[in-house]
Amino acid sequence: MLPRVQRLARPDFTRDLDATVEEIQSLLDLAADVKRAPASYRSALAGKSIALLFEKPSLRTRMTFELAIQQLGGFALFDVGPIGVREPLKDVARNLDRWVSGIVARTFHQQTVDDLALWSSVPVINALSDMWHPCQALADMQTIQEHFGELRGLKLAFVGDGNNVASSLMLNATRLGMDFSIATPAGYELPASVAAMAESPIEMTNDAAAAVRGAHIVYTDVWTSMGDEHEAAARRSAFRSYQVNDDLLAQAAPEAIFMHCLPAHRGEEVTDSVIESSRSVVFDEAENRLHAQKALLLMLLA
Repeated sequence: MLPRVQRLARPDFTRDLDATVEEIQSLLDLAADVKRAPASYRSALAGKSIALLFEKPSLRTRMTFELAIQQLGGFALFDVGPIGVREPLKDVARNLDRWVSGIVARTFHQQTVDDLALWSSVPVINALSDMWHPCQALADMQTIQEHFGELRGLKLAFVGDGNNVASSLMLNATRLGMDFSIATPAGYELPASVAAMAESPIEMTNDAAAAVRGAHIVYTDVWTSMGDEHEAAARRSAFRSYQVNDDLLAQAAPEAIFMHCLPAHRGEEVTDSVIESSRSVVFDEAENRLHAQKALLLMLLA
């Protein structure tokens, strides 16, 4: 018999705020149970097909969603390319909801995810957009909880670009009782509209050492996100002093861990010595994408 699973109140997961704090906590508990006893859930999505619509290439997101759906007994259908170009997006959504039980979308623009949810009658999951990366943040919270036992009272420091990963991390951290600091170059801060959503005070600074000081988690991401390649040279110059290296990591708490959503540009945002150190949990994060996304699929579809 399938273990009892709490359903999300909202029909879609288009952004982090689509789940309440209580639902996130339940999801993290479920992800831990799925990881511990995967056989208990192997038929949870039997008979269900999920469409994966990817405008951006991916290793972790595609593989973990395909495996999650398969290991839960469902079937994944993958399509890559722009959404809503060959035919109107609203037509794409209304075709898919006649065939599949859910849609996972990895897009360039948040509006694409929102429009899919608007026009589709089946659940839509944001697998990444320009504004949010909620599935990554769920796996990150699971990884941190595994390592420290709890989340409340920990300090998470993000160093680098105030991008979609930073935005989702900030929302989840402040909602789950963590302190959050972020160090960015001037002009690359979190969007003001996103910072205003923080559920507790956050530290925003241009000083990487100040942000990292005393942190339990030091997190970074690539300096140039997919789609911003034309800015790569300017960004390398602006972010040069925001590299997570041994000297910067030494400012963190003695028990601090290093996190990165991957792929990493070693020698740019992080040194090889840090990402290969005993403090690095980047591959635990990557594994937990599978388990956190299984929990999300269960709470939307099981």
